[in-house]
Amino acid sequence: MRSVFFRAVRAGALALAPVFLGSVAVAGPGLGPQPAIAMYGAPALPPDFDHLPYANPEAPKGGRIRMGESGSFDSLNPWILQGRPAAGIASYVTESLMARSIDEPFTLYGLLAESIETDAERSWVEFTLRPEARFSDGQPVTVEDVIWSYETLGRDGHPRYQNAWRKVARIEQTGPRSLKITFTEPDRELALLMGMRPVLQKAQWAGHEFATETRLVPVGSGPYKVGRVEMGRFISLTRDPAWWGAAVNFNKGLHNLDELRWDYFGDGGVVFEAFKGGEIDLFRETNAAKWARDYGFPAVREGRITLSEIPHQRPSGITGLVMNTRKPVFADWRVREAMILAFNFEFINKTLNGGVEPRITSYFANSALAMRPGPAEGRVAELLAPFAAALPPGTLEGYALPASDGSELNRANARKAMKLLREAGWTVDDAGVLRDGAGAPFRFEIVLQQGAAETQSIVDIYVEALRRLGMEPQVTTIDDAQYQARTNAYDFDMAWYTRALSLSPGNEQMLYWGARGVSEPGSRNWMGMKSPAAEAMVQAMLTATDAEEFTADVRALDRVLTAGRYVIPTWYPAVSRLAHNRALHFPARLPLYGDWPGFQPDVWWYDEAEQ
Repeated sequence: MRSVFFRAVRAGALALAPVFLGSVAVAGPGLGPQPAIAMYGAPALPPDFDHLPYANPEAPKGGRIRMGESGSFDSLNPWILQGRPAAGIASYVTESLMARSIDEPFTLYGLLAESIETDAERSWVEFTLRPEARFSDGQPVTVEDVIWSYETLGRDGHPRYQNAWRKVARIEQTGPRSLKITFTEPDRELALLMGMRPVLQKAQWAGHEFATETRLVPVGSGPYKVGRVEMGRFISLTRDPAWWGAAVNFNKGLHNLDELRWDYFGDGGVVFEAFKGGEIDLFRETNAAKWARDYGFPAVREGRITLSEIPHQRPSGITGLVMNTRKPVFADWRVREAMILAFNFEFINKTLNGGVEPRITSYFANSALAMRPGPAEGRVAELLAPFAAALPPGTLEGYALPASDGSELNRANARKAMKLLREAGWTVDDAGVLRDGAGAPFRFEIVLQQGAAETQSIVDIYVEALRRLGMEPQVTTIDDAQYQARTNAYDFDMAWYTRALSLSPGNEQMLYWGARGVSEPGSRNWMGMKSPAAEAMVQAMLTATDAEEFTADVRALDRVLTAGRYVIPTWYPAVSRLAHNRALHFPARLPLYGDWPGFQPDVWWYDEAEQ
């Protein structure tokens, strides 16, 4: 099954703390313009660094990589809510002012911009463009292009852009190659976020409605241009031999392949068969049991396919079945806890994974940002105290996911679930049907994407357990486009949910958990949570001035999310498992985030002699 992680972000062997070196960013008052900025402390690399530590500047250029996606696409505009965008465009056709190193928690280095400057409070940020920056048609990247891009994305773009743009007081040109953005409120992350927005060519979009245009082939300044496209079936990006940024230190050893191609197939099973048949060059396996069992086919035995495991040091994020609290059936925390009790993790993990995958115990598990066991203490307790009366049980006292004895029937947890359901007003009638006080049955719909075989297997086991409790779950499988439309509109009771989380969470957390998402379409708040405590924790994160304070803020947020019982979590991979053509290589020095956007195919190269 293809990893849904790369859909979420764009969504470890060691659990290490973020590498914070201090409390003040390198770009600050008195220092003047700087080539890099870190969220906390100083960037790890000196101003004159030659290349990223996880890139190979000697990597040969040439070759191609063919990748597989399940589902389809109907848009070439990845920056709006409408449509399902094709892969690759946002990452490789356009660029941003700054670029993120995936070897540090959150550090940006100059890309289109040669420098960044801000004040101690980060109440404003100023960027200076590189004079040599060019779009692929040869036109210079100008301040006018940047300002138009930011204003357009903030007004007509996807909600992920609008959220931060609401905090911008003004954007203005300050010189021939410089612009300044001033913010309306304290938020130390905004200076960095403004460096990560795509820069589009203003002239190309003249006469087009940005919010609805899905067929215009975008012109960008990135290393690749859009090549051949067959809408819904495949997209090919070709490396621009005249790319302006090839000599920039951040880019050395990156973007080595001449062609990046994504082919779309009906479901994950078909993608795997296409990989086995040699139609694509790489497959990301998310199931440990399949990795151990299904990779003995001829191409592997003959050495034409290499099996690689990539460790990482990032948080687990959250993956599982999300309950939509906008629907009355899941509004009560006791019902949601009963649903979690009914989910027999130990049995399902053993059945599907051989029991080897680690459980997701909280949203930031596998990192120093995760909530600590037991009662809240210190700053975490202080942050949560004003909201104590409204917080679900366990937030302050400590909450842990229920464990089963591993047997199929899960009787002890089933009894606990029934007790909670009775307390919430649900009882089983003589016919074995669970009903509320008005006699309505406990009936709800689980919406899944077509072709998600592993997800379907999980749900099949879970549904049997729910039926034993007298519930009437209905499983609806729909295609990719329908799934996106329904989840954007929150038109589901329960759905499969994945959110990849970083070592430096920030403004995106409000898009994930903020109250605006209860009613505004297209947010990541699928559960419909409206929690003043969660929003307060995010705000505390955004104004934290040192790493210790920030870590406590995230741990407090983790408690609110986990004890809220919004998601029935499954497992996370401690390593990424990649099967790939033996001619494709990556550096031995792996980044902190491991197999994260920015790693594959960015630092990979092709060795024609091994084909």
